[in-house]
Amino acid sequence: MKTKTTEKLFMAAIFLYLIIIVFPFIWVAITSIKPESEIWGAEAMKLFSNQPTLEHYQALFKAHILNTLKNSLIIAGITTVYVTFIASFCAYAIARLQFRFKRVLMAVILGTSMFPQMIVVGPIYRVFVALGWTNSYFITLPYSMITLPVATFILITHFAKVPKEMEESATIDGASKMKTFLQIILPLALPGIFTAAIMTFIGVWNEFLLSLTLNSNSNYHTATVAIAFLRGQFQIFWGQVTAATVVVTIPTLIIVILFQKQIISGLTSGAVKE
Repeated sequence: MKTKTTEKLFMAAIFLYLIIIVFPFIWVAITSIKPESEIWGAEAMKLFSNQPTLEHYQALFKAHILNTLKNSLIIAGITTVYVTFIASFCAYAIARLQFRFKRVLMAVILGTSMFPQMIVVGPIYRVFVALGWTNSYFITLPYSMITLPVATFILITHFAKVPKEMEESATIDGASKMKTFLQIILPLALPGIFTAAIMTFIGVWNEFLLSLTLNSNSNYHTATVAIAFLRGQFQIFWGQVTAATVVVTIPTLIIVILFQKQIISGLTSGAVKE
């Protein structure tokens, strides 16, 4: 009896927590279809609008939001492909090969992933200015530096779980290390690679600080940065801001919904000893 009561209380707590977490997103979505007159004053406290409209979305697309979405897609896509490719080799080497200072290397990688992004923005900016790389797609390089440690750690677990006997059999059959990696190890580690790619893409897609600092030209603004500039001289266009927030969130939301099983499987792999 006590167990059932505890389970009910636990489920109720989770449900309440989900409401608290999800409600701000629901409020933003509802605000994005409210007319300007209902966003301010006493009308703003109403949850639902009496006259829903898409005027904010129309104004948003007239403000060239599609160009910023294109920039986000290009930058996130290039970074994801590069990071996943490099992280696969790094993780395989750490999981399979024995070499000196292996634990030190893993500690350095982990420490890099914990490094506050705010601290490295200044040095990166100075380097980019010196090389003339500001306002370009070279921003994928610092993004790769930031996301590579996490992707590597995700993949280490998956490569470590692949039975060594399969590699030994391939070696006996005359397969080289590279051929064994590409044709045997890599396919078996696809869930982890898929998870690392998704986490990298979402992380870069949502990033704001580096993009704002390194790409000041509006032609290279990403979608998250473009939202910050939806303002006039004396006011912020909150209707367009909420509409842009919905538009920017939709791609990552679709990815998470479609691939939630793969993400969970990839992140929890190795958490339980078999």
